[in-house]
Amino acid sequence: MSQSSLHEQRDQRIRNLESLVERGFEAYPYAYEVTHSAAALQAEHPDPAAGDAWPEERVQVAGRIMTMRGMGKVTFVTLQDATGQIQAYFQKDELEAYNALKKVDLGDWLEVAGTPFVTKTGELTVQATAFRPLVKSLRPLPDKFHGLTDKEQRYRQRYLDLMTDEDVRRAFVLRSRMMTMIRSYLTERGFLEVETPVLQAIPGGAEARPFTTHHNALDHEFHLRISLELYLKRLIVGGYDAVFEMGRNFRNEGVSHKHNPEYTMLEAYWAGKDYLDMLALVENMYAHIVETLTGSMVLTWQGQTLDFTPPWPRVDYLGELKQRSGMDVDPGDEQALRAWIKANLPDAKDDETPLHEASLKRMYDKLYDRFVEPHLTGPVFVMDHPTAISPLAKAHRSRPGVVERFEPVVMGMEMGNAFSELNDPLEQRRRFEAQMALREGGDDEAMQLDEDFLTALEYGMPPTAGLGLGIDRFAMLLADVPSIRDVILFPLLRPE
Repeated sequence: MSQSSLHEQRDQRIRNLESLVERGFEAYPYAYEVTHSAAALQAEHPDPAAGDAWPEERVQVAGRIMTMRGMGKVTFVTLQDATGQIQAYFQKDELEAYNALKKVDLGDWLEVAGTPFVTKTGELTVQATAFRPLVKSLRPLPDKFHGLTDKEQRYRQRYLDLMTDEDVRRAFVLRSRMMTMIRSYLTERGFLEVETPVLQAIPGGAEARPFTTHHNALDHEFHLRISLELYLKRLIVGGYDAVFEMGRNFRNEGVSHKHNPEYTMLEAYWAGKDYLDMLALVENMYAHIVETLTGSMVLTWQGQTLDFTPPWPRVDYLGELKQRSGMDVDPGDEQALRAWIKANLPDAKDDETPLHEASLKRMYDKLYDRFVEPHLTGPVFVMDHPTAISPLAKAHRSRPGVVERFEPVVMGMEMGNAFSELNDPLEQRRRFEAQMALREGGDDEAMQLDEDFLTALEYGMPPTAGLGLGIDRFAMLLADVPSIRDVILFPLLRPE
């Protein structure tokens, strides 16, 4: 629609509003009342038959006008509220204010009182005995048949996207119900929900580049958190048995179908347990939520069937890497690994550095991303990662060079991370120092040394299992949408 056409329509709608006020209607009422939502009224009349009527039943509904059809002395209007749509019927002979409907536009909100009946086509309808305009939409709605087709406009004007696309509304309802179920699942098992700082002096718990801001009163640089981990572990030190937090993380990184710089993470810590205990909890929680919300442990995502029925397959990180890459060396042997990369992947780079000269962590990350993760349909648990990429996890009790860690992976997406948590403060210091050496070598995503966290560990953290799960990616699967932006109400976009 051209800007001139938009301005003309807006001016006409303002004139319509003025006309309604002249007819005695309030321009912007302060409240409205309903006896039924659209869904509730339909639930009370589940099997409508043409000709049914309930003349003694008085109902009141309200919603946004999505369609409007005038036929001589009658008008049909479709009202949409948060639960769905309901039709209203206006008859000139029965309504003194009928002519005011000429000044009502698509997109306006309307309150309708009347009696329910069923039309000849079998549609439950409210026959109006009174109505009241609630708010004028000064701008026309998007095309009712096509909605918003431009993806960026959908994200920038999410209110229009929600208004015109039932599947979009459904996706966010599913997301909300999923988060509620996670909270219930954990609290029923003794976990305490807590809140930890978003502004942190030292951003820890993950390898990522933070956003930085200046606090004027303290005259100090702070960072938006990249993880919830280190503060939650302090609470285990303080004596809580099981804690969790569902909160926003912020990572100053790129955007893709599975990455948004601001996203929601669940983290949970469980004293007295190890990573296999946490694995069982994750497996059963996912299965329970998928079955409850979809009616089955098998769901379809973008045409791919995914079975969440426990137990899920377990895949060894180094074994899978060796098999899928065709390595004829032990990928846990650093020198052999470097030589194999140089011989077999001569053009592979980490930024501008030849991959075989990069840090051990970078080599594993690049190889895993290339050979393993894209080929895992899942759901599957990738188990027992190399120590070099797991600075906060406990060494495996029976395998040198790896840690007790798992990642649930679905459709090539890492859904989360879990460890038997490292609780040896001396070993943790050594690993932090190794991370600081990487930072000094130019890796600005390597972890910083957090002295206060090390002090807390020195007071003694009991054996603990830890978990981080991405909420947005789980919502993508449940809603069967291709991008993380489709389950974040207002994803980060470049300002216009």
